[in-house]
Amino acid sequence: MKKHIVLFTLTITSLLISSCGSDDSKTCITCNSEQTIEFLVCEESNGNASVNGENTGTQYALYLDGLVAAGADCGGD
Repeated sequence: MKKHIVLFTLTITSLLISSCGSDDSKTCITCNSEQTIEFLVCEESNGNASVNGENTGTQYALYLDGLVAAGADCGGD
């Protein structure tokens, strides 16, 4: 019986540890404006925006707000 409890505990522990791995997924949207061709803006894992793969060093929400304020159309329907 102790063997089953130890095995169960080890299984649960390993599942919990493996589910805490880093999530490298990105959120990306396509933007464009009258002055530019389409470009891809992504939120990196550190919270910064990247444009076409280049990190801007600026927080995603702030960067996106700036684009929209400048007249860019990002992710609109």
